[in-house]
Amino acid sequence: MKVIDHIRQSTSTLVSFEILPPLKGKTIKSVYTHLDPLMEFKPSFINVTYHRSEQIFKKKPDGTFEKVEVRKRPGTVGICAAIMNHYKVDAVPHLICGGFTRRETEDALIDLNFLGIDNVLIIRGDATKNETYFEPEPEGHTYAIDLLRQVVDLNHGIYLEEDIREGFRTNFCIGVAGYPEKHYEAPNLDTDMEFLKAKVAAGADYIVTQMFFDNARYFRFVENCRAAGIEVPIIPGLKPITNKKQLSVIPRTFHVDLPSELSTALLACKTDEECEKVGTEWLIAQSKELKKAGVPVLHYYTLGKPKVIWNTVKEVF
Repeated sequence: MKVIDHIRQSTSTLVSFEILPPLKGKTIKSVYTHLDPLMEFKPSFINVTYHRSEQIFKKKPDGTFEKVEVRKRPGTVGICAAIMNHYKVDAVPHLICGGFTRRETEDALIDLNFLGIDNVLIIRGDATKNETYFEPEPEGHTYAIDLLRQVVDLNHGIYLEEDIREGFRTNFCIGVAGYPEKHYEAPNLDTDMEFLKAKVAAGADYIVTQMFFDNARYFRFVENCRAAGIEVPIIPGLKPITNKKQLSVIPRTFHVDLPSELSTALLACKTDEECEKVGTEWLIAQSKELKKAGVPVLHYYTLGKPKVIWNTVKEVF
């Protein structure tokens, strides 16, 4: 079932989870171990992130270096198929611009369609570690809206090969990312909102937000979206804080602020266990307020912390 249909058919707030593919060398068992306890809450869908390849330099016997492409977390399409088969729950693969050509994207979409996966989340993706700015693949997409348009084209039976006439029309439900605190590359909030509005106009069915730790930011974002004419569902994305190091890592990596009350409480902690307790209590309070406000879905970025998410969802639902 499509994400948008889950939302339309529900009279209450749903729950969903997001996971990382395991590192290369691990098996699907690690995914099941991560998700098994969370399936108690009957999630409406599970997102699986996509990771572009990275460029590393390996030293050769003659002392020179060879550039090698390595994808550390492969398998998003296969993991989605396995999740749907194993748990009978809908899976949402992320599709990214970085590291993929248009043709590779089309092939991935065809594979997803063959597997009965009818949801995708479209994001541009980040620059690689050795890039100052995002650089698309040759013959790849530069912006998320271009990738979105390719999915919409396939939904209309338009393929890259011009000689394909009346091609099979896929039926993907398309999600896109929204940023309550502004995408870090956008010059201002107004411009960022215009970019988001353009993605919805191009065919996005719903929005999932970047993580935030102050619900006022989410509520203000929704108000601004509605004022701009964006009417699609807006799903809040939530992440737990479990250690003091995240006080600097999260703002630097994800370009979001932590409320003073939260950061003060975390700084007073002496152990990671204390930090996890503070972070869990904060996440529970966030979740309860959002659920009370009638958000369509509470979407949790589990990112290796299923226990914290379990403790949170148990308190909220």
